[in-house]
Amino acid sequence: MDLGKKKCFVFDMDGTVYLGDRPIQGTIDFILRNLSKREIVFLTNNTSKNLDDYVGKLAGFGIRVGLEKILSPLLPLVDYLAEHELRRIYPVGNASFRTYLEERLPDVEFTAGDDCQAVVLAYDTELTYRKLAESCLALQRPQVRFLATHPDLVCPSAQGPLPDAGSFMKLYEAATGRLPEMIFGKPDTIVLSPVLRRFAREETVMVGDRLSTDKLLAENAGIDFILVLSGEAKREDLPKLSRQPALVVDDLGGL
Repeated sequence: MDLGKKKCFVFDMDGTVYLGDRPIQGTIDFILRNLSKREIVFLTNNTSKNLDDYVGKLAGFGIRVGLEKILSPLLPLVDYLAEHELRRIYPVGNASFRTYLEERLPDVEFTAGDDCQAVVLAYDTELTYRKLAESCLALQRPQVRFLATHPDLVCPSAQGPLPDAGSFMKLYEAATGRLPEMIFGKPDTIVLSPVLRRFAREETVMVGDRLSTDKLLAENAGIDFILVLSGEAKREDLPKLSRQPALVVDDLGGL
């Protein structure tokens, strides 16, 4: 892979640029060196925070970018809900997630009643048994659609991995026999659409720490992948892969 030919770098965030509140300085230094020279965008599957939260978090590490540089499953999810006129939904998400939906879809109604059209599962950091019960009961009705923002089993943190939406999906499968029919985040390429419309595949590279989402997204999209060993994946995972990343580094500090 010739990095000199790459015009667009897509960075995963948690585990790649930072880990919780701890910066991964080598990668941050690379971003700051290249921010004015190349297109750099940031992609997260974490739907417990909205796009403004990520702009603020990156600014705290000295990376100052606008909302247009943040990609999230929230964007294609809202587009899908609007396009398919799904306005009466039951969101399994925290207050930030619900607020984002209300701001982007002013006529949305949150309900688990008979008029519910869809259960929408996000990374709910405020999950309660009541939410689980009401959403599972809604999903007993086959006409109620089941959508999810992303499939990550765990969310990295400085203390260790925390259960994420993919773990919740296993609970729903056990309780209802159903899995989401649409998942909008990595590794589905729909979340990368704004980049793929602007840059050729050979001009684009994905940088991330996860094999199951970041690497698979790159493969699905037909773009190169740089694996950083600052998050989930370890070097001992590499021999088991049928397809190796284009590059493997501890972080991007030496590039």
